[in-house]
Amino acid sequence: MVNEPDTGQPDGSRVDAIVEVVDVHKSFGDVNALAGASLSIPAGTVYGLLGANGAGKTTLINVLSTLLIPDRGTAKIRGVDVTVDPGTVRRSIGLAGQFAAVDEYLTGHENVEMIGRLYGLSLRDARRRAKEVLDRFNLVDASNRKVSTYSGGMRRRLDLAASLVGRPEVLFLDEPTTGIDPASRLDIWELVRDLIGAGTTVLLTTQYLEEADQLADRIGVIDHGKVISEGTADELKDSLSANTVRLRVNDDELDAARRAIAPIADYREHPGGLLELRAVNGNQTVVDVLRSLDRDGIEPIELALERPNLDDVFLALTGRSTDGNGNSARATDEDNR
Repeated sequence: MVNEPDTGQPDGSRVDAIVEVVDVHKSFGDVNALAGASLSIPAGTVYGLLGANGAGKTTLINVLSTLLIPDRGTAKIRGVDVTVDPGTVRRSIGLAGQFAAVDEYLTGHENVEMIGRLYGLSLRDARRRAKEVLDRFNLVDASNRKVSTYSGGMRRRLDLAASLVGRPEVLFLDEPTTGIDPASRLDIWELVRDLIGAGTTVLLTTQYLEEADQLADRIGVIDHGKVISEGTADELKDSLSANTVRLRVNDDELDAARRAIAPIADYREHPGGLLELRAVNGNQTVVDVLRSLDRDGIEPIELALERPNLDDVFLALTGRSTDGNGNSARATDEDNR
């Protein structure tokens, strides 16, 4: 895991990166939305940008897609600076924002065809390309219906289809599965995997830890406008020095179990006779706990070793925890104990 991209170039750029962001700042009045964000994405990979609401994810996407001009720093797509030559950049990117940017009064086919025309395709090519991407997203049967009749998941897929009509080399997906049902979320995950298989580079912003874990080749954690850590999912998890050993015993053996494990490692107690031990060497701790319990004649109901997950990483890096819906909240002192 590294905290900042190792560019190896005097100007901070990296030759093999298709997306390169170096020390980008962007403020809105007194709000520093980006405060020196840097990241580097190799071609044909998925980079997951993980952060809470207000962390700077959407602002960075808007800078990269030429919708915002950074106050300072550089952002490049395929080596082209987004502020120097935005027209060239736009021809090589696709964008699906947080909310489906579709016209409810047009049909699905008309929406995608319109985007193709805006990309500069001829009418014939735009129609052909619209049919291709609608077929890819399983929307052909609904293509002649007005979008006002579409479900939320269908609108999301239509928005993604429109973002691909120009065959972008780089696709920006800003929280693509927020607010849709679990089945549609899994469908979009499969579509993202298909895109990568076809060679598209994807920058994916998300609040969903599982989404980043499932899809991203590398993950950057952004907080207060700066990428504070990055690595593969395993590297980020391994950066936390301690594993968790879960021990559950019968209520009548709880006092004895406390005494047995106290010399081995610090532990926290939870309802239902569950004790969690923090252990640097998890495997050895399991062995030590089992021996100590056996010596005292205690039969565990459960004894398991758990690695840290991305939720643990996120909490450790940002002081925030996440709820079951992927939303983040600042942790209190009590939460951290």
